[in-house]
Amino acid sequence: MKLSPKLAFLIDALRALPGVGPKTAQRMAFHLLQEGRPGAQSLVSALGAALVCVKRCRRCRMLTEEELCSLCASAQRDATLLCVVESPADVVAVEQSGGYRGLYFVLMGHLSPLDGVGPEQLGARELEALLGEGSVKELILATNSTVEGEATAHFLSELAARCGVRASRIAHGVPVGGELEYVDGGTLAHALSGRQLLG
Repeated sequence: MKLSPKLAFLIDALRALPGVGPKTAQRMAFHLLQEGRPGAQSLVSALGAALVCVKRCRRCRMLTEEELCSLCASAQRDATLLCVVESPADVVAVEQSGGYRGLYFVLMGHLSPLDGVGPEQLGARELEALLGEGSVKELILATNSTVEGEATAHFLSELAARCGVRASRIAHGVPVGGELEYVDGGTLAHALSGRQLLG
């Protein structure tokens, strides 16, 4: 069956969302048009307002409506610590852990030459300028433990060294409550190589 052009366009647009394939996009479109029209209108309004008002923080590149995000504007944060993450979702995850009180820098991705993502797209120049101000003493590299994330962390550690800033990498390994028999080999290898002395 051939769908109407506008419905087909809506389904195709919904596929831009992460993890949404053709069947899920079709189910979402039918739901929004069948029973969820008030919700769909609310979604249109919210998305339109966000596209107009939400931008990047001029210091850390986090998504915000102000010049500086609430974290960069806070006097309660430790300006000597700068945690580099790949996405705004990573900032939220670290903040929810409650164990970090420093500031952030959001790359909005990772190095991926095949996709045309190099240092410029990740804000390397802005990060270097931030490190050059002299207040940051430690750059915490919290990129994902993928091949691209590791390459990005290596590049950033070299940038930090050029700026005279100590770079550290977040630990990777067995999760709290995890059982060794269910942990994959790569994670277990990381955990063994990053082991720490007790006592």
